[in-house]
Amino acid sequence: MKDYFVHESSYIDDGAKIGKGTKIWFFCHIQAGAEIGENCSLGQNVNVSNNVRIGNGCKIQNNVSVYEGVELEDYVFCGPSMVFTNDLTPRAKYPKGREGYIKTLLKTGASVGANATIVCGNTLGKWCMIGSGAVVTGDVKDHALMAGVPTRQIGWVCECGAVLKEDLKCSYCGREYKETSNGLEEI
Repeated sequence: MKDYFVHESSYIDDGAKIGKGTKIWFFCHIQAGAEIGENCSLGQNVNVSNNVRIGNGCKIQNNVSVYEGVELEDYVFCGPSMVFTNDLTPRAKYPKGREGYIKTLLKTGASVGANATIVCGNTLGKWCMIGSGAVVTGDVKDHALMAGVPTRQIGWVCECGAVLKEDLKCSYCGREYKETSNGLEEI
């Protein structure tokens, strides 16, 4: 008996691991070697490629493909139709295979808005927030609020998701931060 839910229209390949309490909705495909943590939610038409690791508590909205070379730590949010890449110079005639994939890491709590694109080879810091439609072409600091094409930092966000003012104190949950070389750190 499974301790997770998979809609009857979805396919789970042999060798995929799915954590307790995870829900996989309509028309999804989880490929061999993929590992999905506990209490995740995968919306309609999500593809998780071979050997991808997804942490606990992640939410992947409709029409997202998590390609090999991408790793999501815990509590990552992937908005509807956002895009990952894993090859900077793809050619149909000259496929590189997994040896040519470039690693992309989304750290704990990172959020990516609808229709955003994450170019491979970058790390998105803890609790950062990427605006809808943005194109990430470089590493993102912890708690950074990013927008645009290509993205640029337009502010800071709290772990709870509230946009922070200049004093780096959250008016919603009360957390306080200080700026470091990696972004923000809670005090």
